[in-house]
Amino acid sequence: MAQTANLQAAVRRDTGKGAARSLRREGKVPAVIYGHHREPEALVLEAPAVGRLLKSGHASTTMIELAIDGRAAVKAMLREVQRNPVKQHEILHVDLYEVTANEKITVSLPVHLVGTAEGVRNAGGVLDQVLHALDVKMLPGDIPDALDVDIAHLGIGQSLYVRDIKIAKGDVLNDADLPVCSIVAPRTEVEAPVAAEPVSGEPELIRKAKADETAE
Repeated sequence: MAQTANLQAAVRRDTGKGAARSLRREGKVPAVIYGHHREPEALVLEAPAVGRLLKSGHASTTMIELAIDGRAAVKAMLREVQRNPVKQHEILHVDLYEVTANEKITVSLPVHLVGTAEGVRNAGGVLDQVLHALDVKMLPGDIPDALDVDIAHLGIGQSLYVRDIKIAKGDVLNDADLPVCSIVAPRTEVEAPVAAEPVSGEPELIRKAKADETAE
């Protein structure tokens, strides 16, 4: 199941680029929360807390218990994270989406391929993964950290398609005919032709020396 995290937020009174830059200099991150029939609300988050969440490896599927100015916490999930294009560690803005237990939401889940394909194991094939994430619609409480997909049965020339992935408590939204991964045949190396020796003016005579010549 998805991980959970706690975040504290404050209502952001001042908006605009200048105010946002001032907040970032103070070690804070401008944010906004919307969704679940609520009006968007500008917030301020603590940069270290946001950084820890993003470094967890499961930020996109983590259920956040968000407390705003001491109010009762609401459940939310990350929708978008904007970073400084030059300094990737600097977080410029965060979008949060409020969720409820009985309302399905769309999330992007990473695809983890499990096992070694038969075509790789026994025939020297090469695994080619085309899709690394799938869009899935499901209830917040059912969201896993990732989609684990068994590929041990795939042989040379076989593919796993979106339609082959079944989720008991969710719906995959990607095109059913898209390949997730394929097992391709190994490349065969073609030997380069040997270049012919250049022909000299006179042919080289190669013969075995006679015994008497050797003695000399």
